[in-house]
Amino acid sequence: MPIFEKPPLETLTLARERWTPLYLEHGRLEVDDASVKWIGADRTVLRIPVATVSVLMLGPGTTVTHAAIKTCAECNTPICWIGEEGMRFYACGVSATHDNSNARRHAELHANRTKRMQIARRMFAKRFPESVVAEKKIDELRGMEGRRVKALYQEMGARYGVTWKGRNYNPDRWDLADNINRAVSATNAALYALTTAVVCSMGYLPTLGFIHSAGTLPFVFDMADIYKPETTLEAAFHAISVNPEATEKDALTLLKAKIEEKHILRRLPADIKELLS
Repeated sequence: MPIFEKPPLETLTLARERWTPLYLEHGRLEVDDASVKWIGADRTVLRIPVATVSVLMLGPGTTVTHAAIKTCAECNTPICWIGEEGMRFYACGVSATHDNSNARRHAELHANRTKRMQIARRMFAKRFPESVVAEKKIDELRGMEGRRVKALYQEMGARYGVTWKGRNYNPDRWDLADNINRAVSATNAALYALTTAVVCSMGYLPTLGFIHSAGTLPFVFDMADIYKPETTLEAAFHAISVNPEATEKDALTLLKAKIEEKHILRRLPADIKELLS
């Protein structure tokens, strides 16, 4: 029976200081010799320092043992199950945070309509000048955000010389989407996985959003949308501009570099605390 000694709470690496996500597919995640080990179908063997990884993203063809899940939970390292190359986000294994103070604070703010609107305005202020946010209603700001995103796609297309025909894709008919839509979807899914990992590792509640309300990850969408222009969209359009036939994997490689370059793992925890202060 593999033995993994639970690390003391004070020794766990903070979310903002962890590595960017690791994506794994076609292999087995297990515990061996007191460490988490990945055994790939191509016979690759990799020992993973899970206590320093922000999230493990498991793609198709992966199996994971109970011991590996237990170890990741004890190290406060979330695991996400996603589609091939990050195409879809299926589920996230939420790990213990040893403290529920952030969850209680999050719930308290969401339950108070006035505070909920204040935080939504703070989030919109990350996108628009505060003077504009102060004089608009929340519904008006949502409409402005939709128009801003549409304009941003057009701007990115012009900047990178990529033809943009609009956001058009169907997860059930992925073959009908053009390459740029596939790249955008893949990078967005990866950013959602990373954001979910940070939100859960800090003890906040992915289900309680302030701008978004539908689905199971509205707070994740609230936060991830702040960083899309400088991460997912830059990576997707850059990848297609370099190679019109670029794969989702090419876009994800560029996304990883953007996340590191823009220090998203340092900024995200700090921004969450600031917005919910």
